[in-house]
Amino acid sequence: FRSVGVWAFALLLAACAGGPPAPDWQVEAHGALERSIRAGLRGDARVAASEFARARAQTASTGRPDWVARVELVRCAVQVASLDVGPCAGFEPLRTDAPPAERAYEAYLAGRIAAEQIALLPAGQRAVAQALTARAGDTVAASLDPALLRRIEDPFSRLVAAGVVAQAGRANAAVAEIAVETASNEGWRRPLLAWLEVQRRAAEAAGDTAAASALARRIALVTGEARRP
Repeated sequence: FRSVGVWAFALLLAACAGGPPAPDWQVEAHGALERSIRAGLRGDARVAASEFARARAQTASTGRPDWVARVELVRCAVQVASLDVGPCAGFEPLRTDAPPAERAYEAYLAGRIAAEQIALLPAGQRAVAQALTARAGDTVAASLDPALLRRIEDPFSRLVAAGVVAQAGRANAAVAEIAVETASNEGWRRPLLAWLEVQRRAAEAAGDTAAASALARRIALVTGEARRP
């Protein structure tokens, strides 16, 4: 499993690093958070919830609201990558005590990042955030260069960025194609199904019944609803 990015695991990475043994809470939280992300992306909600609860409880044992806020944001990032639109509910009770970087990342996940917050984001997400706040005259630019997504090497971070673009109402056909390709290559069913459905609806809206039917068959294949003749 590829890392979800240094930012997400910054407080937990010591569990895998050299040097003195990491505290038990750190080792257990690290493993549980990884398992939660895996399960969430493959669409196993029960395992994802169970492992997340374990990771959060271990992190909360430190009494550090900033660390717990970061763990909550990881769960929200999985939701955004899968186009599960909604507020980052677990973060809200922690907002008052969350550092500026965590508040900036929450705003980014919601697709409402402010220009002055961009420097606080993980490095890999800044170019997309910059594009979302860029203006042409007095109007926010409508199009997003899909190359910005392709430059994000980590597949999970790339899907998070694509989800943010969708949250901001700036997703286009190229963004959807990159998201589908990324999720498909990784075998991540939950975001794959969400983005395939975006493509299917776009094809229907354009009157392309052949493409819509092909996408419906692909969705059925992923969900297991496809049947052999």
